[in-house]
Amino acid sequence: MFRDGVLSSSGGRITVRSPWDGEVVGDVPADTPQELDEAIRHLRAVRRPLPPRRRAEVLRRTAELLRERAEETAMLITRESGVCVAETRGEVERAAVNLTVAAEEAERLRGESIPVPGQNRLAVTLLEPAGVVAALTPFNRPLNQVVVKVAPAVAAGCAVVLKPSEKTPLTALALARLMIEAGLPPESLVVTTGAPGRLGPALAGHPGVDMVTFTGSVPTGERVASAASGKRILLELGGNDPLIVLPDADLELASRLAADGAFATAGQSCRGVKRVIAVGGIADDLSAAIATRAGRKRAGDPLDPATDVGPLISREAAAEVERRVREAVAAGAKQLYGGERDGALLTPVVLDRVPPDAELVVEETFGPVAPVIRVGGVDEAIEVANSTRYGLQSGVVTSDATAFMRIAAELRVGAVNLNAGPQFDSPHIPFGGVKASGLGREGLRYAIREMCVTKTVTLPLPSY
Repeated sequence: MFRDGVLSSSGGRITVRSPWDGEVVGDVPADTPQELDEAIRHLRAVRRPLPPRRRAEVLRRTAELLRERAEETAMLITRESGVCVAETRGEVERAAVNLTVAAEEAERLRGESIPVPGQNRLAVTLLEPAGVVAALTPFNRPLNQVVVKVAPAVAAGCAVVLKPSEKTPLTALALARLMIEAGLPPESLVVTTGAPGRLGPALAGHPGVDMVTFTGSVPTGERVASAASGKRILLELGGNDPLIVLPDADLELASRLAADGAFATAGQSCRGVKRVIAVGGIADDLSAAIATRAGRKRAGDPLDPATDVGPLISREAAAEVERRVREAVAAGAKQLYGGERDGALLTPVVLDRVPPDAELVVEETFGPVAPVIRVGGVDEAIEVANSTRYGLQSGVVTSDATAFMRIAAELRVGAVNLNAGPQFDSPHIPFGGVKASGLGREGLRYAIREMCVTKTVTLPLPSY
């Protein structure tokens, strides 16, 4: 376990292997719930929140150190996650930006003053740290998924117990070391590694934890929420994000958004394009254009800078996506491109005429697939977009402002982006979903507020 600034060895070990070739990348301790309990109790006993300016300094310095070690960090992410290095280099910079924005927000934390009508008193609100935050993060984007939870917690003045995915723990440990080097008090950060079925419930349900923030699947999120009953909870549970393309859309823009959103990170992104909803007569040209773009994507060794699409996180994950594609084709979808699988590698897939009730598009499919669903008009597009249990992000491609505003008003999602895909991202805006896609909002300013509690102080005003 990583605690007090050092990684201690325990009895068991977990081997981390590259999804691309199975090569051993490293190993980490297999912590036990008993060790976790001891660490949380110790952390709670010694926790002393830093003042806001000091928190900001730590976060800025971490960003600087991360940029200094950008290449080695990008290579580590690629080796343990299989995401191509062309993307992981961008992930490192994205994480550094998020750390910097979190530092700025840490210095902006303030409450408000409220004159109390009719009572001659003034109320003042203070934002205080929520306490100990448990952060549980997934395998995809193993650096930034950690940063968007740990950085807000540090900015808010909270202590953190981080449990990264057992598939990609090495990047999280590397970041933890950087934060300690940047001046974060060693006693305020614990990183625990081990089997999720043992550590996840123990962490989420621990009485010493005040808040739980989790990103992952809906079933796991439900178990986390149950274990964390009575605590503050922030859940990001994935999406089935639609890109709605209207007949007047710019075809080049729409096909680019569809292909980039569906195939980035080998399709393993909660905000990636999971469904392309083509309205009316644009469907033929749009499907063909997406297939053409898919043909330009190079799938293969993620350490090769020329590779666009690397392997999925495991052979099993790739086989599951392949199964869903085959079932969609059997149900009437037309496979225009790709779909060859070699172990964990699946070449980008483009499907046309996908039935809206196919499992491929009803559930969140974590793989490089661009499924085109044809609809007759805006009403049907909205109905299909809203037809799944998810409601995270969405994109609409059109120049018709009236149609867009109607779609934006009627979609049950956390964000609607005009002439941008559901993959649109900024550290300055809220991020989160409705329905089964989660609870609460990330985005640095919003996550920091989620990790604070409001204390109200009232005092009498002088009488004149």
